[in-house]
Amino acid sequence: MRTTNMLVPGMTVVIAGYGWCGRGIAKIASGMGARVIITEIDPLQGMLAVLDGYEVKPMLDASGQGDLFITATSSIDVLTTPHFERMKNDALLCNAGHFNAEIDVPALEALAVQKEASRTNIDSYTMKDGRAIHLISKASLVNIAAGDGHPIEIMDMSFGLQALSAEYLSKNRELEPGVHAVPREIDEHIARLKLQTFGGILDEETKAQKQYRATDRLNPSQGGRT
Repeated sequence: MRTTNMLVPGMTVVIAGYGWCGRGIAKIASGMGARVIITEIDPLQGMLAVLDGYEVKPMLDASGQGDLFITATSSIDVLTTPHFERMKNDALLCNAGHFNAEIDVPALEALAVQKEASRTNIDSYTMKDGRAIHLISKASLVNIAAGDGHPIEIMDMSFGLQALSAEYLSKNRELEPGVHAVPREIDEHIARLKLQTFGGILDEETKAQKQYRATDRLNPSQGGRT
């Protein structure tokens, strides 16, 4: 909103990807009064989007309806030639996922007959039929390239996890090369510390509750439920 000087309320916002980032973007857009369309390749995430109250459509269908497109997939070519050809005049594009490959900028430039910097951090592309498509921050990660980046309330948790993970690696040199999940105890430690800064206080399980949770009560052979 700051970059475009436009309001989101009343817009149709198309969000590609319904992971944690896409879900958060959808929540904010919907809360501002936008109509939200989600595009997904994962049936589980697509179902979550429907249960959260959003429409789920293929990008080819959504491309002709959106006013603002936000990619959050960490993939490539999420928005490309067939989509650009269907977009409304003055459609806005930005990337909140990973690298700028989510939006096929070379394809957009190939379709355009004119390109101009219409506003700081906005490049406007004029198509052969006169439509304009506006690209924010050259499809780079929009909250950093066209904003102030992540708030400190997010970054302190990220840095805390990185620091404790580095310490864990230094103490566990027998780990095999590869990608390893952050140990749950590190996640929980950071979450507890952060929760305290918000004034949150957790309940503590009783001994009986811990024993009950540890039993095989969900085993169908024991008469439990699955």
